[in-house]
Amino acid sequence: MNENRSQSRLISVIWSLTLALFAVSASIAAPILWRGFYALHIDALQLSAHTGFSRDKILGAYNEMMDFCVKGAPFGTGALKWSEDGMRHFEDVRMLFLLDLRVLYVTTVLLIVLFAVLRKIAPYRFLGRGPSFFAGAGLLVSSVILTFLAALDFDRAFVVFHRIFFPGKTNWIFDYRTDEIILILPQVFFRNCAIFAVSLLTLFCAGYLIAGRRRN
Repeated sequence: MNENRSQSRLISVIWSLTLALFAVSASIAAPILWRGFYALHIDALQLSAHTGFSRDKILGAYNEMMDFCVKGAPFGTGALKWSEDGMRHFEDVRMLFLLDLRVLYVTTVLLIVLFAVLRKIAPYRFLGRGPSFFAGAGLLVSSVILTFLAALDFDRAFVVFHRIFFPGKTNWIFDYRTDEIILILPQVFFRNCAIFAVSLLTLFCAGYLIAGRRRN
C-alpha cells in the first residue's frame, strides 16, 4: 500500500466499528444458516429416542420453521403441532434473524467500499495500532465477560436473554403439548449454538488483533 496516503481518524473509527459488527453478525449467522449444525444434534442428543419422532420428521419440522424465520415461507413445523402463541414467538425470532442478516449484508458491502477507500486514505493508527486491533480487543473483552456470565449459570442467562430481546412477552415459554417443536429444540442445542458463535467470534478476534499489529 502507498505509505504516502493521508490518514483519517474517522475512517479508522468507522473501520473498527464495521469490522466488529461484521464479526458479530457473521458469528451469529453461522448456526442460523448452516442447518447441518442442527442435524448433527439429532443423533448426538438422541432426539428420536427422547421424542418418539423419526429423524425425517424432526428435520422436516426444523427446516419448515427455519424457512419461515429466514426465507419468509408460510409458518409451519412439519408434522408437529403448533399454536398461535408459538407462531407469534417465531415471528419475533424471524425479526431478530433478519436483522442480523441485514447487518451482515450491510457491513460486508461497507467493508468492500472501505477497502477501495483505503487505497487513497489510510486509517489513523491510534497508539500505533491499526483499527482491526481495537475491533478485536473490544470484541474479545466483551465476549469473555458474556461467556463468563453465561458459564456461571446458563439457565439464568437463557432467561435473561429472552427477557431482553422479547420484553414483556412469555410466549417463548412453550407448552410441549401444544407446540411440539420445543421437544426437538432442547436447551443444550441453544447452548451449543452460543458456543459455536463465540468460537467463531474468538477466531475473528485473533485475526483482527494480529492484523492490527502488523498493518493498517
